[in-house]
Amino acid sequence: MFDQKFITAAINRSAENPTDRRNFLRAARLTGLGVGAAALVAGTAGMADAADATTNATAPSDAAILNFALNLEYLEAEFYLRATTGQGLPDNLTGGTGRRGGVSGGHEVPFKTPAIRQIAQEIAADEKAHVAFLRSALGRVAVSRPAINIDASFTAAAVAAGLIKQGQKFDVYANEQNFLLGAFVFEDVGVTAYKGAAPLINSKTYLDAAAGILAVEAYHAAIIRTTLYGLGLAAPTVNISDLRDLVDGRSDDDQPIILNGVSNLVPTDANGIAYGRTTAAVLNIVYLTGHRVRSGGFFPNGVNGSINLSGDNDRDGDD
Repeated sequence: MFDQKFITAAINRSAENPTDRRNFLRAARLTGLGVGAAALVAGTAGMADAADATTNATAPSDAAILNFALNLEYLEAEFYLRATTGQGLPDNLTGGTGRRGGVSGGHEVPFKTPAIRQIAQEIAADEKAHVAFLRSALGRVAVSRPAINIDASFTAAAVAAGLIKQGQKFDVYANEQNFLLGAFVFEDVGVTAYKGAAPLINSKTYLDAAAGILAVEAYHAAIIRTTLYGLGLAAPTVNISDLRDLVDGRSDDDQPIILNGVSNLVPTDANGIAYGRTTAAVLNIVYLTGHRVRSGGFFPNGVNGSINLSGDNDRDGDD
């Protein structure tokens, strides 16, 4: 259960619109915030709305940003849970605002290496926990899980990356090697998504939470990159990295596990700092396109929430 400070901060800042803020207020009364504190927040909500409109008219709300992140966490959780258990998220972690969709594809991976199985299980548990945490933090404004396509999307990505030929199928769950390459697609994108969103978050409470998730995603990415490198599977990551660079925007930031002939387990800029992506650039990758669309790829009906438009790959992935 979140403490009073967290809930108050959530009501004050993290609603998509005034209606959502009222929903936060009602939820707070039911979760122990207290009538007196709720009334105090209600009296200042209008002032907060006015301040937002004046000083941050075009910026997305914190809830919009976290709901965008929640869509990505749904995708990662479904990917890892199916690999480790053969099943996805329970129904009580998939409902919310927007249309709830089903998940196409996925089955348990026949892991041969105990260490890789344990890595997958740990990451699956983390991603499920991220979904639960973000849903609890957002309360009634949390978006539902959108429709997710796993099998066809990985095949399309593998064809585009030149890993297989047109007409062939890439089963990301066929073996632990395929699974790790699929995980490589997601983990680096998750890190850059949280890094890119951090400057947009106003609430220190939510920024702290997002920073915590970013750190975990970075751990995950490092584990996947290191494991692939140890298995001698760095070469395919060049193709995957090139594909992400092709669709996400004009900048050439993405980095494979081998760079300039040497290992590159930690992708950074010249200052040793991880780079970020805009929400539009992230959607370019998960939609598998760079042409300002609202659906495609892993999200055949698009993501839920107000941030749902991909970028244009000749405009650096910006909206």
